Amino acid sequence: VQLQAFGGGLVQAGGSLRLSCAASGSIFSINAMSWYRQAPGKQRELVATILSDGSTTYVDSVKGRFTLSRDNTRNTVYLQMNTLKPEDTAVYYCNGQIRARFSGRTSDYWGQGTEVTVSS
Repeated sequence: VQLQAFGGGLVQAGGSLRLSCAASGSIFSINAMSWYRQAPGKQRELVATILSDGSTTYVDSVKGRFTLSRDNTRNTVYLQMNTLKPEDTAVYYCNGQIRARFSGRTSDYWGQGTEVTVSS
């Protein structure tokens, strides 16, 4: 199982970006997918999670600005980030709690980070 993230970049404050994370490989089911971020000198924090039933949760600092959605047919999640602020600058990582097809085990998988820089 692999996760691949796309969509980071440089944007001015107030702008928008959309991050994508695609899961591939021998997947039986996806329990949850999340986005984390880590700013320089700070700990990694959970930004948003979407469960298999489509329900979502967000860290308070992004509520009303970020929207997490999923396309089950593509095993892909999208993080739409609007009204970006300089404090959103970080490396963003996607995470999946995925049950593998052959082993039947559910494990955490991580994508490579994608950098988001918001200039003031």
